[in-house]
Amino acid sequence: MFKKIIALTCIGTLLFSFSVAANEKDERVWKDEIIYSLIVDRFNNGNEENDFDVNMQDPYSFNGGDFQGIINKLDYLQDMGFTAIQLSPIFDNGEGGYHGEWVIDYYQTEEHFGTIEELKKLINEMHSRGMKLILEFPIHQVGKEHPWTTGPDKKEWLQYEGEAPYLALTNKEVQQYLIEAALWWQKETELDGYFLHDMTDVPLSFVENFVTGIKAADPNFYISASGTTVSYEEISNYLEAGIDNFMDTKLNAPLRQAFAQPDQSLQPIFEVVNESKATVRDLGQLSAFFDDRYMERFTRDMVNANEYPGPRWKLALTYMYTQPEIPVIYYASELAVDGGMEPENRSLMGFRADQELIDFIVRLGEVRQEQKALTRGTMEVLYENNGMTIFTREYEGETVVVAINNTTKDQSVSIPVDQFEEDKELRGLIGTDMVRTDTGEFNIFVGRETSEIYKVVPKSGYNIPFILSIFFIFIAFALFLYIAWKRGKKQVS
Repeated sequence: MFKKIIALTCIGTLLFSFSVAANEKDERVWKDEIIYSLIVDRFNNGNEENDFDVNMQDPYSFNGGDFQGIINKLDYLQDMGFTAIQLSPIFDNGEGGYHGEWVIDYYQTEEHFGTIEELKKLINEMHSRGMKLILEFPIHQVGKEHPWTTGPDKKEWLQYEGEAPYLALTNKEVQQYLIEAALWWQKETELDGYFLHDMTDVPLSFVENFVTGIKAADPNFYISASGTTVSYEEISNYLEAGIDNFMDTKLNAPLRQAFAQPDQSLQPIFEVVNESKATVRDLGQLSAFFDDRYMERFTRDMVNANEYPGPRWKLALTYMYTQPEIPVIYYASELAVDGGMEPENRSLMGFRADQELIDFIVRLGEVRQEQKALTRGTMEVLYENNGMTIFTREYEGETVVVAINNTTKDQSVSIPVDQFEEDKELRGLIGTDMVRTDTGEFNIFVGRETSEIYKVVPKSGYNIPFILSIFFIFIAFALFLYIAWKRGKKQVS
């Protein structure tokens, strides 16, 4: 009889534990990712054998970064919580094409970066860690040395702006060539996605054909894009054509203006968010970013405002990691690297760590991955006053409260209890703050130029499922000891 009781108890405990684990681990989707965007040549040199014609003193020359260098730093990136890496174009480029934009062969890797086998090694290593790789696929121009520029049979494939040869994307043969090349890399390397830079003036027909061709091979393959002058209505059209995600360029300026210096209202950010919500059905189909290789680094804004970058970046990243869009972090932001326009914004990575900022990014990454409300939930602004901001994210009954004090004074804000369910309290996820109430209001205190992320939890603060599972285990163990004692007593007698 006791054996049956123990067996049933243990089975019940295991089933309960598995049920809890299953509920906590939803299927991972792209909006759950945190993306690190880098320029291959400027990240890390892992193989000196491909360092021919490298000149680290020339910002317009190859500086030595390669696939092996990225492999060597995967621990560094994964430890910070990044789940996907977006690479600049890696195809064989013309002279000085460290950025990958001057393609001369769509079927070869740039020899400075390494071989196709080394690229496969990078992707396999990332997949073994549960990470994903996105590759920028250039669709606009080719290098001056590309064979198409001299071949008489390809005159209709190109159109020139100055001396730069641009692809005629309305040409059906060009479209087919690009689709076939993209499919070849997709199949050959098993990468996870493509990024298409600058969709401004790109025909929608090309996008539809490209997406259809890629998705036919793998419906789950990720395709993201950007466009400097693209409206939300146009973005919606691209999403309808099959693009999975679009860089939210319109949000970029309000983000930078709000966080480059203190005492700046976040209201312009929320106005853009509301505008995008009115057109784009799911904000997880957009990506938020502070800078990229085509603009001054965000740190430059802080320097120009005579602000210390550390606290500024912490506040900015708190918002970035708690808002609905996919965060895309440009390489070296974790080091608060400064830089103007090209080539300053594309400097060689130095890895001189700002450990305090990196530790903060690590914790932000953990919180974003742990709290599904931050990647999939609704967003509601509860309070905003010249930089002091409180908003909530809610998903399937789970609520997270984000408090950002982007001001030069300590702030205390009272939030009515009826904003949440009864008998709740706020538990800090970044620090150890706990906000309780007996007065009908939550009094949230946030120090100057700091932030906190709270989970709305039952007032007891106890983890009931965990406690119950431990209770069942103790019962089973006690029964086991009792049976052993009874058996021992019988043997003695």
